[in-house]
Amino acid sequence: MSQHLIDNRLARRFFIAMQGLAEPPSRAWGKPGLYDAVERLGFVQVDSINTVERAHHHILFARNQTYRHKHLAQLVEKDRLLFENWTHDASIIPTVFFPYWKHRFDKQKTRLRTRWKDHFGQEGFDDDLDRVLARIARDGPVLTRDFEGDKPSTGWWDWHPSKAALEYLWRTGELSITRRDGFQKVYDLTERVIPAEHYAKSVSHEEFIDWACRSALQRLGVATRSEIMAFWALLTPQEVEAWTKQHRHELEAVRVEPADGGKPQPSLMLAGTLDRIAAAPEPPARLRILSPFDPLLRDRKRAERLFGFFYRIEVFVPEAKRKYGYYVFPVMRGDRIIGRIDMKADRATDRLAVRAFWPERGLRISKALVAQMEAELDRMRRFAGVASVTFDTDWLRVDQVRPPAGP
Repeated sequence: MSQHLIDNRLARRFFIAMQGLAEPPSRAWGKPGLYDAVERLGFVQVDSINTVERAHHHILFARNQTYRHKHLAQLVEKDRLLFENWTHDASIIPTVFFPYWKHRFDKQKTRLRTRWKDHFGQEGFDDDLDRVLARIARDGPVLTRDFEGDKPSTGWWDWHPSKAALEYLWRTGELSITRRDGFQKVYDLTERVIPAEHYAKSVSHEEFIDWACRSALQRLGVATRSEIMAFWALLTPQEVEAWTKQHRHELEAVRVEPADGGKPQPSLMLAGTLDRIAAAPEPPARLRILSPFDPLLRDRKRAERLFGFFYRIEVFVPEAKRKYGYYVFPVMRGDRIIGRIDMKADRATDRLAVRAFWPERGLRISKALVAQMEAELDRMRRFAGVASVTFDTDWLRVDQVRPPAGP
């Protein structure tokens, strides 16, 4: 395998293009364009935090301002072209991938059964699974709250028995989410949710490994073995290593220059990718505020290497120890991540409250940049469904620019 050096700017532009962030953001999507975007990304993470909007909506809106919530709901709940399950976290996934998820379900049945039975107690766990499945088979879709009389839940690991059973059965493929009631999952038997052509189809273990590695590399463009493994969270290091050896004739070894100009990162790409990298378009110069769970930045180490942007979400950090805030959004301009912003849709006062913007080192705060920021915040305001944008008096934290990213 030959060795090519890909400079950092080209690598950034190519990955941005692969992520659908180099396209005109106002071109009408409709449902077909939305489905294509999700299939291209591979999955869209679902998260319950609603500081401005939920993560899956924000991820899609960042790529196209014609995105509509109802179109996503229709693709999941009526057309059944998308389904909800688990990658590295809860996600919306093209239903055509369901046959490959059967291999994940098999792995999860072994892993979660041991882990959850140890936590929730050995006795009664299988009975709870049978009881929940029997009720859904007889009565139809259910929410967690439909199981009255169980021990009440006070947190993630204080689930009542039926909640634990529902989540286990969903994570292992016997139940699926047929729709959302507000943000509450509505569970049904998988055979009543997933279309028959996908539900009945099976693929061999070899086909599963090939698909998982190849489709990850197609979406990442250029990646290390660990990044291929982590993309879907479906594979082991040994499976990826064996695949790369078996398919070495289809792969090219490259080195990717990091943002800090340091030692290039040895990586892999499918043959023929170099021409696509060279043809990667320059992203629109406009500014975009991204979700903390945006797939461009989900792999934090990769994002730091490509963009020189060190980011950690501080939701679980005690307030007194936070550097920035509870839920701070990365800000992209062109092909660079230029800072992070703390904002919240305050629906009680009908406003988008902007608390602070921290620029990255070397960013010049010009009138043009502030105008771009205000324009994007107005788009976010309309997306969140509030009437105005307000700014704290010291929202431009130009005197608090962070030092260079550490390890």
